[in-house]
Amino acid sequence: MSGRGSIKKDDSGRWMFVVDVSAGQGRRQVRRRGFETKKAAQEALTQLLTEMRSGAWVEPSKQTLAEYLVEWTETIKSTVRESTHFSYGRNIRLHVIPRIGQIPLQEVDAGVLNSLYAELLRDGHRTKPGGLAPRTVRYIHTILHRAFRDATRWGRLSRNIADAADPPRGGPRVEIVTWSAESVGRFLKQSRHEGDSYVAAWELIATTGMRRGEALGLRWADVDLDEAVLAIRQTVVTVNHEVRYGTPKTKAGNRRIDLDLRTIAALRAHRKRQNEERLLIGTGWRENDLVFCKVDGEPLHPDHFSREFVRRVARWQFPKLSLQGLRHTWATLALKAGVHPKVVQERLGHSTIAITLDTYSHVTAGMQADAAATVAEIIAGTAHLE
Repeated sequence: MSGRGSIKKDDSGRWMFVVDVSAGQGRRQVRRRGFETKKAAQEALTQLLTEMRSGAWVEPSKQTLAEYLVEWTETIKSTVRESTHFSYGRNIRLHVIPRIGQIPLQEVDAGVLNSLYAELLRDGHRTKPGGLAPRTVRYIHTILHRAFRDATRWGRLSRNIADAADPPRGGPRVEIVTWSAESVGRFLKQSRHEGDSYVAAWELIATTGMRRGEALGLRWADVDLDEAVLAIRQTVVTVNHEVRYGTPKTKAGNRRIDLDLRTIAALRAHRKRQNEERLLIGTGWRENDLVFCKVDGEPLHPDHFSREFVRRVARWQFPKLSLQGLRHTWATLALKAGVHPKVVQERLGHSTIAITLDTYSHVTAGMQADAAATVAEIIAGTAHLE
C-alpha cells in the first residue's frame, strides 16, 4: 500500500492533511482534521505515510467488536474441535459481547480488556451473586488473544492488543486429591462384589490413567486383548450437553497403552456380559462398537458416567474422590513407585513432560529428595577406593 499526502487549512482555520491511497486496483483518500499547527499536521502525515510504507497501517473501520467476534467464530469453525468452538462461542456470547461488544474493534485497547476482566471477576457470574473464577477469566483472555491475533493477520488491527492486557493469574493451585493403592484395590473389589456393570471401566481408568472421554470413546476395534494393548483414537465429548464423538486434542493423546493381566481379565468378562445383553436386546441394539456404553449400545454421557462413580464412592463409604481423581491416583502411584516421568507422560497422553512434572509436583518433590540421598550414598560408597 502506498500514498501521497498534502497539507492545507480547512474551513475552520485549522490544519488538515489528505492522503491519496492506492491499494491494488483501487484509489481512495484518507483525511485527518483538527490540527492546531501546520507542524503538527506534518508530523501526523509523516507518521501515517511511514506506517503505510512498512505495512503497519490499518484502514479505519466502523466494525464493532461484536460484529468481528461473530464473524470470527464462524470463520474458525472448521479449524477447531466442535466442543472448543462451542466453548469459544458461549463465552463470547455470555461474557464479552454484552459488556464491550458495542465498542469499535479498532478502539478496543488493553484498558478496555483489563476493565472487562475486573468486571467479570467482580460480578460476572450469571446465575448467582459474585464473579467468575480467575481461571475462567484467563480462559476468556485466551479466546480474545486468538481472536485479535487473527484480526492482525487479516489486516483489521495493526497489532494484537491482548498482548498488552493483564489477565488474572489462574488462581491458587487446586489440590490434587487421590486414593492410596489400598483404597483403589478395595473399591474395585467392592465393585466386583456388587456385580457393578461399570467395574471394568473403573479398573481400566485406575490401571491406565485414561481420561474419561477416552474410556467412553474406546472401541473394541481399538483393543487387542491378546497383545495386551489398546489404542486411543476416538473420544466422547459433550457439546451443549449433547454427546458427540471426537478425536484426541493433541498428537500425544493419540497413543497406545499397554494393559496388565488383571485389566485384560476384567475386559474379557465385560465383553462376555455385553454380548449376552446384546443378544437379549436384539434389534434394539445400536452398533457403535463401544467398549463402555448404554444397554442399547449408544454412548454414555460423560457427566452421567462421572456421577455414577461419585455415587458409588459415597454409597460404599470411601474417601471423597472424583473420577478425574482416579486418573490422578494412577499417576501419583506410578511416580511414587519410581516409574520414569517420561513413561507417565506418554501413558497419560500429556503433550509435554513439563505438564506431567508440574501437575504432579507434590510427588516429584519427594523424588528429588530420594534422588539426592541416592546419589550421595553412591558417592560416599566410592570413598574407600581412594
